Amino acid sequence: MTGRTSLGVDVGSVSTKGVVIDGDGNLLAEAYIATQADPIGAAKQIVASLEKQLGGGVKVESVGVTGSARRLIGAMLGANAVKNEITAHAVGALARHPGVRTILEIGGQDSKIILIKGGVVVDYAMNTLCAAGTGAFLSSQAARMGMRVEEIAQAALRARHPAKIAARCTVFAESDLVHKAQAGHSKDDLMAGLCQAVVANYLSNVGKGKQIRPPIVFQGGVSKNGGVVRAFEEALSAEIHVDSDSHLMGAVGAAVLASKAQTGVSFDFQVSRRPCRTTARECAGCANRCEIVTFFAGQLKIDSWGAKCEKGSA
Repeated sequence: MTGRTSLGVDVGSVSTKGVVIDGDGNLLAEAYIATQADPIGAAKQIVASLEKQLGGGVKVESVGVTGSARRLIGAMLGANAVKNEITAHAVGALARHPGVRTILEIGGQDSKIILIKGGVVVDYAMNTLCAAGTGAFLSSQAARMGMRVEEIAQAALRARHPAKIAARCTVFAESDLVHKAQAGHSKDDLMAGLCQAVVANYLSNVGKGKQIRPPIVFQGGVSKNGGVVRAFEEALSAEIHVDSDSHLMGAVGAAVLASKAQTGVSFDFQVSRRPCRTTARECAGCANRCEIVTFFAGQLKIDSWGAKCEKGSA
C-alpha cells in the first residue's frame, strides 16, 4: 500500500458500490449491495463492510461520492468530492486505461456512453426514455424465463442460432420474447437474442450519432454479462475491455477525484452507526413551490437542497 487512502461511494437507483483505494489506485476494500430504495441504509452498509475489511489498520483521508443520490450521501459522509456519474466513470476508466476513447456503461436502470479524446471527456449521452438496454430489463426477462440473471450469459454463450428479438422498447421486446418462446426457440437462443437486443437498443438510442472508437471499455453491472460483451464485440467489430472490477468504476472514479482534494482529516467510520434522517417540505415563498429536502445527523442540520431561490434556503 502506498500514499494516502481514499474512499469512493457510488449510490445508484438499483445498486450501491463502495471502494477504498491507496495512492496508486489499488483496491484495498470493495463492497457491492442492492440499494433497495434506501440510499442512506445502503451507504451505511457499504461503509460498515469496508471498515470490517480494512480491519482498523488503514487511515482514510478523503471521501468521494457519485450516483443519483450523491448529494444526500455526500452530506451524510462529509464528502470532499461530490461528482456526477459522467465525470466519475470517466476518471475511473482513465485510471485503468489511459488511452481509452469510448466508455460503454450499463447499470440497473440507466446507461450512458462517454467519448474521450486526449484524456478529456468530449461528448456523452444517457438513456432518457427506454429501459430496454439496462440491467433491470435483463433481470425481469430472466425471471420471466424462470432463470437467474447470472444464468443469462451462460445460456447466451451456448447459443447456436440467436433469436431475433425486437429491440425498440421493453414492451415490444417482452412480447417478442414470449412469442419466440412459444414458437419453439431454445432458452439459449432466446437469451443470446435478448443480449443482442440490449446492445441494439443501446447503440440505436444512447449511442445514436456517436463515433465509437477503440479502445473501448465496458463498465457497469451488465459488463459482467459475457453474452452482452460478445454482442457488443460482434456489433462493433472491436475488442471490448472489461476489468474484473468494472462494476465498481463509478466508485473508483469518485475515490480518485477525492484523492486530489485531500483534507488531511481522517474519515470517521462511526458514521455508519450514527442516527440520521431527512425531512421534506414544500416552500410557499413563491410560485415555484419548491420541494426542500433537509438532512440531519442527530438533531444537527447538515445540508438542504431543492430550492430554486433564496426564499427556500431558510
